Amino acid sequence: MKTVDFKHARGPDRLRVYAIGDVHGRLDLLQEMHRWILAENAKEPPFDWVAVHLGDYVDRGPDSRGVLEHLVNAQRKNHRMLTLAGNHDIGFLDFLATGDAHGVFARHGGRQTARSYGVTIDFDDPASVAAGRSALLRAVPATHVEFLRGLRRSMILGDFFFCHAGIRPGVDFDRQNPDDLIWIRWEFLDDPRLHSKVVIHGHTPASDVEVRQNRVNLDTGAYASGRLSAIRIDAEAKSFLEAIV
Repeated sequence: MKTVDFKHARGPDRLRVYAIGDVHGRLDLLQEMHRWILAENAKEPPFDWVAVHLGDYVDRGPDSRGVLEHLVNAQRKNHRMLTLAGNHDIGFLDFLATGDAHGVFARHGGRQTARSYGVTIDFDDPASVAAGRSALLRAVPATHVEFLRGLRRSMILGDFFFCHAGIRPGVDFDRQNPDDLIWIRWEFLDDPRLHSKVVIHGHTPASDVEVRQNRVNLDTGAYASGRLSAIRIDAEAKSFLEAIV
């Protein structure tokens, strides 16, 4: 198998690619990042461009509803806005479907997501969980549910593979388990082997963007740090952007 490292990896010809890390309810940072990207493309017009969002749009931060509404509208206006699924996004769908009081939504930031829709849930109280789920089913617009259901798990552009969490090392990209793509952590992060593509991912918060030979981690903990990070790939050139509000 032919492998590639970050230094030599190239994006597609005549296509500028942006990838944006975990948002987690920080509408303010996402809006700032989008303004930056649109302004940059107006100042230095490429032949074409896309922006790949790496998932985890909801939970933990203050405005998950606003983030989803912004992305729904952004995609209506511009087909270049591409979106992948994160484990928290799937966890939100799972809670709406099952009301599971022990899933990722209940345990890791779903309270803030519910609050952004005007719903208060005490996940230690079964009655509150049931009532909260019913209230969310009424409050969450159908367009938000359709958006979440339509999220892809991965995509390939040039020498880069984009997903939320990472890949199972040693497994071909087209045979990856969909759950690994949104959940895997240390088996992927601790493996130094090169792949046939460089993996661009989020999922594991870091104090700064992590650049390794085989992967780039764009999750800089936006909901807590106030920093949303992205990479710009222009053929062989790579650079990084950061939205701070």
